[in-house]
Amino acid sequence: MWLTTVFAIVLVVHALIHVLGFAKAFGFAELPQLTQPVSPFLGVLWLLAALLFLAAAGLLFVWPRWWWTIGACAIVVSTVAIVPSWSDAKFGVLANLIALVGVVFGFLSQGPTSLLAAFERDVDRALVRVAPAESVADADLAHLPAPVQQYLRTSGVVGQPRVHNFRARLHGRIRNGPKARWISLAAEQYNGIDEPTRLFYLTGSMFTIPVQGYHRYVGPSATMRVKAAALVPVVDVSGHEMNQGETVTMFNDMCVMAPATLINPAIVWEPVDARTARASFTNGGHTIRAELSFNEAGELTNFWSDDRYQTSPDGKTVTRVRWSTPLGPYRAFGAVRLASSGEGHWHEPGQEYEYIELTIDDVQYNVRAR
Repeated sequence: MWLTTVFAIVLVVHALIHVLGFAKAFGFAELPQLTQPVSPFLGVLWLLAALLFLAAAGLLFVWPRWWWTIGACAIVVSTVAIVPSWSDAKFGVLANLIALVGVVFGFLSQGPTSLLAAFERDVDRALVRVAPAESVADADLAHLPAPVQQYLRTSGVVGQPRVHNFRARLHGRIRNGPKARWISLAAEQYNGIDEPTRLFYLTGSMFTIPVQGYHRYVGPSATMRVKAAALVPVVDVSGHEMNQGETVTMFNDMCVMAPATLINPAIVWEPVDARTARASFTNGGHTIRAELSFNEAGELTNFWSDDRYQTSPDGKTVTRVRWSTPLGPYRAFGAVRLASSGEGHWHEPGQEYEYIELTIDDVQYNVRAR
């Protein structure tokens, strides 16, 4: 955010400098530093460029998806105005080049070819399938192991609509090794239940360089793509291991953020004891297994699976490693109670380490298309 603020300030200052050309053209101020005459037509161009740069600075915050279109127009108009007054205004080209870097990044990170655009297109397609939601009845829990039944009742899902999809916003931090640097992140995700879908988009920064990532799990197939500065591919993973790993993550999301979905017939439950249950979840030919731990209050406290794969830092290799997600304190999210935070742990031979921390900011169920 601070980089966005600094860039917006640069645009505002550049805009104000353009006002000088307008003032010179119409005689509103004596500006001896501008030695060349400025015609009224060029004066209007200087003013138009100023207004466009000011608009682009504001739209960085209120319309980040498309601000770069206005920024590009501002650069074109500014360049046309600068050329006839080259001896006085040539240094404005440097400011335009800085603005151009921002516009190019805006296009790559927010434009129609960006990871964000791909995420939004997939979300729009997924949300079209929302069906009318019946309520979860107490009888729907009868086949579940006792601790899972208690978890659903404690979460408050009985009497609430069945969940066909959910949207979550999260923030936290992530790293790619036990001694690696933590990277702050913000994320938005959509999960579809009837036709299993997980769409997870994140933004962060690494050494002040913006990073965007998109985990896409639709049907039986999953991909993970991460780019630095919206241009340089950092991770691009797909294949059997990714598909199975994201099936684990999909089930984990259901357990943590949408407990009402645990009545799903794609889940086969196995009771263990009063505080533990095992489950297998099948989708697209992939069957994964997990163990869930609960406390005396009926809250889910941890999730374990041996069916997830750890991706190497360069994204080129994957290794099957035990994965767990210990959960933080519970709080209300509307009508239901969920864990407010969680961690992701890898259990490598000889060591266990935390690689991600996430705080859930908001969860909404049965979201309609925009």
